[in-house]
Amino acid sequence: MVLHTASASGVRPTCGEHGRRVGHRQRPPVPAWKWGSPLPPPTSARRGRRNHPALMNDSAAPPPANDSSAGAQLWTESERNGTLALSSDVPLAFGVNPWDIMLCMSGTAIACENAIVVAIIFYTPTLRTPMFMLVGSLATADLLAGVGLILNFVFQYVVSSQTVSLVTVGFLVASFAASIISLLAITVDRYLSLYNALTYFSEKTLRWTHAMLLATWGASLLLGLLPVLGWNCLDEPETCSIVRPLTRGNVTLLATAFFVIFALMLTLYFKICKIVCRHAHQIALQQHFFSASHYVATKKGVSTLAIILGTFGASWLPFAVYCLVGEREYPSVYTYATLLPATYNSMINPIIYAYRNAEIQRSIYLLLCGCFRANAAYRSRSPSEV
Repeated sequence: MVLHTASASGVRPTCGEHGRRVGHRQRPPVPAWKWGSPLPPPTSARRGRRNHPALMNDSAAPPPANDSSAGAQLWTESERNGTLALSSDVPLAFGVNPWDIMLCMSGTAIACENAIVVAIIFYTPTLRTPMFMLVGSLATADLLAGVGLILNFVFQYVVSSQTVSLVTVGFLVASFAASIISLLAITVDRYLSLYNALTYFSEKTLRWTHAMLLATWGASLLLGLLPVLGWNCLDEPETCSIVRPLTRGNVTLLATAFFVIFALMLTLYFKICKIVCRHAHQIALQQHFFSASHYVATKKGVSTLAIILGTFGASWLPFAVYCLVGEREYPSVYTYATLLPATYNSMINPIIYAYRNAEIQRSIYLLLCGCFRANAAYRSRSPSEV
């Protein structure tokens, strides 16, 4: 308890008040600012004493009744937060969780990076091939994921609406699901470009690409609508998972779907690696020797596949595993520590799948400074070369 004496407002106690204090008579607590000033006194000193470990009875206790209404509202919003609900167990003096700030900053970087890729693919007519349609789908999904992280921060600390927050969580689920499924679609496209190299540039490939895009966004939209349509734990808090308001069954479904997609990507990239090695061996037999350039090209291809799978696995595997083994009673720092690296995958995707591509680099040069050299070597590449 923090006692506010008359000196806090600059008014000296009268003789009668001093006599009542000496007589140990109890008075109801009166806010200091009502004694002489219409404005409340600075709360920094009272907040510091209230948050001191020696003066706190419960780290999660609500603010005192005579505290400002803004502080009470902030604590209430933290308790009934309907977004990712990863707020720290101990309330912070400045009211904003640093983990949420890092997620918002990550979302901003993701949105900026992928917005450039989407704009380049949309405004460049030569980038309308099936390969770049899938890359554009991946960039769009990551762009929406970045926007969703920003909106989650805004609705968590600025706008207090449980319905809007629930929609934001569904939006995030759909965006990240579309990003992961788009990576699988790109893997399938790369495999088909090597396995059916002679018939890849045909109308059949275009129809297959449209079907994959439709399946990608249809499945992602369905997963995002599940919590919005009622599969959430707002009415039954005991069913919540490590990510509120998603239920334990919901995050189990999402984690299982991730492991299935990751297993399919491992299988396809293993087959791609075998095809690349076999092609290199056939070229070496035709030329009667295995030149150093062939060895370097094969090694580069295998290394690229390892980087792609390693980055994807290192980003999402910790969070997927924790979704299966974590409980809602666990400290929220574990959820933050596994979710934040997962968002970095959407930051790395445009570097791996877009900015390394020669056509996109050329379009960036033309867009930013128009300094692309007309006499530079240029050729269209297949997905297997990206």
